[in-house]
Amino acid sequence: MKKIVLTALLAAASAALLPISASAQNIATVNGKAVPKSRADTLIQQVTRNGQQQRTPEMEAQVRDEVVLREIFMQEAEKRGIPASADYKAQMELARQSLLIRELFEDFGKKNPVTDAEAKAEYDKVKAQASGSEFRARHILVEKEEDAKTLIAQIKAGAKFEDLAKKSSKDTGSAENGGDLDWANANSYVPEFSAALTQLTKGQMTETPVKTQFGFHVIRLEDTREAQFPGFDEVKPQIQQRMAQQKLAKFRDELKDKAKTDYKFSR
Repeated sequence: MKKIVLTALLAAASAALLPISASAQNIATVNGKAVPKSRADTLIQQVTRNGQQQRTPEMEAQVRDEVVLREIFMQEAEKRGIPASADYKAQMELARQSLLIRELFEDFGKKNPVTDAEAKAEYDKVKAQASGSEFRARHILVEKEEDAKTLIAQIKAGAKFEDLAKKSSKDTGSAENGGDLDWANANSYVPEFSAALTQLTKGQMTETPVKTQFGFHVIRLEDTREAQFPGFDEVKPQIQQRMAQQKLAKFRDELKDKAKTDYKFSR
């Protein structure tokens, strides 16, 4: 008799615990329908997916609010028959395609990561191309050749290059710094500017205006140095990101080229 009573009590206790266990998996109920905790977990994963936002109690609370609100709004939409509309079905198909394509490319990225060796090889290649001299120059950019000639005459007469650059240069980015262009490889500039710059010696100014597509320049070479290049560890993330994009672009092109279609792409 005692055994039968004990068994009954255990069964009752288990039955009482079932709703508690089930409710622990839910955030709330809306009009009698459960809102599962897994829905919030999935949304949190999406929000923190790219490391742009950290998981915090405040963020988790906001996600829970959002998930419950979505359930309220979805129920109302279903009540109004919106899921049966042609527009809704068309939008859902586009969303399905976008999700599939995103997952395809993310899967490719996970299975084809840029290795340290690949990144280092690219770094060495870029570094070799960037070797040579760097130039620190100042310039004054004006629209008319006569204006440039006048500036050259004023500087030769004792006017300060920096003051005239601040006052007269059309290049607003450098004008406020007295025409200073900072350190750069000569190839960073348009050919006419580069050719004139590389003919100057330290402290020398162009004797005649230099014409480019932007107007007329008065250029003074401040100094030269051997090209400076950041260390591998400093630029490794940027190199890996760029190479990952290149790999993905190649993958996309390969899929496009292999596809059997009568469609003619515009580009």
